[in-house]
Amino acid sequence: MTYRTAHALIDSLCRHWVPLLAALLLLGGCTTLDYYSHLARGQLQLLQASTPVAALLRDPQVDPGLQQRLILTQQARDFASARLGLPDNRSYRLYADIQRPFVVWNLFATAEFSVKPELHCFPIAGCVAYRGYYSQGRGRGAAALFKQRGFDTYLAGVEAYSTLGWFDDPILNTMLRWNDERLVAVIFHELAHQQLYVADDTAFNESFATFVEREGLRQWQQAQGLPATDRDETRQREQFSALVLASRARLEQLYARDLAVDAMRAAKQAEFERLRQEYRALREREWGGRGRYDAWVAAPLNNAKLLPFGLYDKWVPAFAAVFAEVGADWPRFYQSVTALGKLPAEARTAALEALRKAS
Repeated sequence: MTYRTAHALIDSLCRHWVPLLAALLLLGGCTTLDYYSHLARGQLQLLQASTPVAALLRDPQVDPGLQQRLILTQQARDFASARLGLPDNRSYRLYADIQRPFVVWNLFATAEFSVKPELHCFPIAGCVAYRGYYSQGRGRGAAALFKQRGFDTYLAGVEAYSTLGWFDDPILNTMLRWNDERLVAVIFHELAHQQLYVADDTAFNESFATFVEREGLRQWQQAQGLPATDRDETRQREQFSALVLASRARLEQLYARDLAVDAMRAAKQAEFERLRQEYRALREREWGGRGRYDAWVAAPLNNAKLLPFGLYDKWVPAFAAVFAEVGADWPRFYQSVTALGKLPAEARTAALEALRKAS
C-alpha cells in the first residue's frame, strides 16, 4: 500500500465496487460477476502501485529521467485546472509503474457481415462499443469465444483511461513512452472525461474530450512558448481516418445487399484490398511515400478493426463552434456542452449536426 491506508482503500472499494458487484450478480449471474471482479482486481492493483508524484520528486534514488517526465506531467496538471477549468483533484498527481506495456486491452467485436459493434452496457458508463481487460490473455480468450460464434474481433492495447473521477487516476509508465506533446494532451483528454460524461454516447464523450485535448494543447504550447503541433501529422491523421470511414460506409452498403455467403465474403475481402490500395496511393500522392499507418494497414483487416475510427473526432467541429460562440470561455463552454449532454439522444445528435454544419 503506497499512498493511502488499507482502511481507506477498502472503504473506497466497498463504496464503489461491492454494491455494483451485488447488483450485477442479481442481474447477470456468475459470468458477469466474474468479469466485474476482474475489473475490481485490476483497479485495486493500480491503487496499490500508485505513489504520490511529489514523493518521487523528493526521492534522490529515483531516476532523474523519470523525475523530469513527472515534472512535465505536474506542470500540465496544474495548467489543466488553472487555465482550462478541468477538475482539481488527485488524478494524475500519482504515478504507477504497472510493469506492462498497456494498462488495459479493449476488445471490439462485430458480426461477420456488419459494421455495428457488439455493445457492452455498464451501470455507470452506460453502453460502449468495447469491453476492457486488464490482462491481454483474458482479452484474447474473450476474443476467441467471439470468433467461435463467427464474429470479427479486434483487441487493442490502451495506455491510459479515466475512471470518470471515481478513483484517483495515476500517471502510468505506459504513458511515459509518448513524446511530451502527446503526454500533455492525454492528461487534458482524460480529465475532460471527468469534467463531463454522457452515458450511452461514446462519440459525444470522445469528441468532447478530443476538442478539450486539442484546444488545451494549443493553449499550453502558446503559454510555454512551444511550436504548434505539426500540421502535416494532423492532416495525415484526418486523411487516413476519412479513408477508413469511407471504407466502412461501403461495407455497410455491401452488407445490406442480398448476397450468398461466399459472394459476400469475397466482396468483403475485396473492399479491404481496396482500402489498402487507396492507402498506398494516398501515401505516395500526399505524404511523400512515408506512411505512419503502414503496419496497421498491412496487418489483417476486419469489420471490428474499423470501429474505433470516427468516435474520437466526429463532433469536434461542433464543439469548436460552441467554444467560439461563448468567446473561448472555458466555464461557459462547459455549461453549454453540459446542456447539450442533457438533451434526449436524437435531439442531441440533431443539435450537434447543426453546429457542425454551421462551423
